[in-house]
Amino acid sequence: MKVSQEPMVESVAKKAREVRAMIPGQNGTADVLSVKKVLPAYEQVAEQLRQLILKGELAPGDRLPVEGELCAIFGVSRSTIREALRVLAARDLVHTVRGTTGGTFVSRTDAAKVSQYLETSLGLMSGADAITVAEILEARELVEVPAARLASTRATPGHIEAMREALHREVASMGRGLKFREHRNFHGIIVEAAGNGLLKIMNDPVFKVLQAKFLRPDVAPEFWHKVDSEHGAILDCIAAGDGDGAAKAMRDHLATLRVLYQD
Repeated sequence: MKVSQEPMVESVAKKAREVRAMIPGQNGTADVLSVKKVLPAYEQVAEQLRQLILKGELAPGDRLPVEGELCAIFGVSRSTIREALRVLAARDLVHTVRGTTGGTFVSRTDAAKVSQYLETSLGLMSGADAITVAEILEARELVEVPAARLASTRATPGHIEAMREALHREVASMGRGLKFREHRNFHGIIVEAAGNGLLKIMNDPVFKVLQAKFLRPDVAPEFWHKVDSEHGAILDCIAAGDGDGAAKAMRDHLATLRVLYQD
């Protein structure tokens, strides 16, 4: 593990000496003192470990040095190391295993947790007017239109069959709740068929926030019939391997869906 060996206490002491040298009365050369606050030691330790994880120098499953070794590496107390590890654990970057073969390990990222975090964050941001429904709908188009194009060349027979079954359930379903559930399922299969896991992680939270916060309660049954028909057109293009047609059909469909949501 590549970690700076300079003890943190010496680094802070060095900075303190530099600052003192600029204080009026100490050397008489500074009239105004402008300094940046130094982060608490535990935050500095947590940030250095986080950077090592992000750079891949600490990989998922790697065991961190024991507490005493980390104290020596960073030049800090055990309580500082423990607080730093708590910070990283709260971010799901590390986890602790008990027992003789236990220790603190770099966590493996769970896509579902990432998606849930994005959903919660988007929901909070939309509630605080940090993002608008128009921006959410625009982002959705930027994901799903290319996804439909990719699905036309990457979808497996299993994906095509899953889309057909979802569309069949959608057409047969009665009631707004069931209709929307199958509608969301159909779109989810298309994004999955695009073969890019990141697109799915990005798109699921957007769809869920739109449903939870902006879906109109007064959508006429006739509108859902139009949705069924447009889903059929998208499916036909994907099944035929028509990327341009699938992208256009999806773009037109998302334009139709805009009336589903209220700002």
